[in-house]
Amino acid sequence: MAELPIKSAQNNLTQADIILLSQAVQRLETSSVAARIGYLLGMPIEKALAALPGHWSTIVSRITRTALEKALDAALLSLKPDARLKPAGNKAHKVLVGISGAVGGSFGITALAAELPVSATLMLRSIADIARSYGEDLQDWDTRMACLTVFALSGGRGPSPDGADTSYYAVRSFLSKAIGDTSNHIAVHGFSKEGGPMLVKFLNAVSSRFSVPVSEKLAAQSLPVLGAVGGASVNLIFMEHYQQMAKAHFTVRRLERCYGKAQVENAYQQILRENIKALRT
Repeated sequence: MAELPIKSAQNNLTQADIILLSQAVQRLETSSVAARIGYLLGMPIEKALAALPGHWSTIVSRITRTALEKALDAALLSLKPDARLKPAGNKAHKVLVGISGAVGGSFGITALAAELPVSATLMLRSIADIARSYGEDLQDWDTRMACLTVFALSGGRGPSPDGADTSYYAVRSFLSKAIGDTSNHIAVHGFSKEGGPMLVKFLNAVSSRFSVPVSEKLAAQSLPVLGAVGGASVNLIFMEHYQQMAKAHFTVRRLERCYGKAQVENAYQQILRENIKALRT
């Protein structure tokens, strides 16, 4: 990690918070679920993706969108308020999602439509638990949209295949309009059929990002050599990746509540530039 810059945007952050923000930058910009799956397979994930029929990308996009809808209904809409700042219970979610992946891995590519909603719901529950442990109000719709936002965080810096910037604040900017529309509408009208179009817009934006790692997961689990054990391992990789993304995301949001969004974003970008500069030297 680069030496911590100490001027301009960061001059009001404590040294402890600069360290926390630097750790969040490291996770949000460099952690790669594709690289971890490739390591498990013993080959680049691109080779596994190449074995999938071309039409599967459309099918995966539809499955991903449906999975997020079901996860929202099962996980977020049923959450009860809990203001206790206790540690998130991540282990239980990992065990359950591993079992889900083992079942999916046993049946291969055809099981994705049944398995992904279960995995996504468990993941979203874990993300929400992490959000609560960082002081977020789970009854606040902005928090609930922030939980869903985690699925759009790929952890890899640079352009995506569709040319969009995948860096953390670029993704948040991409989603911000949909988040604002959704939260504001529900705040006025409540969650009802009238709020549907706004929520559809937001879910479409998130699922367009989440479908990329889901395709990688599908490609890995469709390999005959992987089986049930490999399916469980892929799901554990998924769960751990998004738990790490959630911890970093809600660290940034906690700092934004303390110092203001503009200052934290400026400090974040400054740390990121220093890290990139260090890698080039």
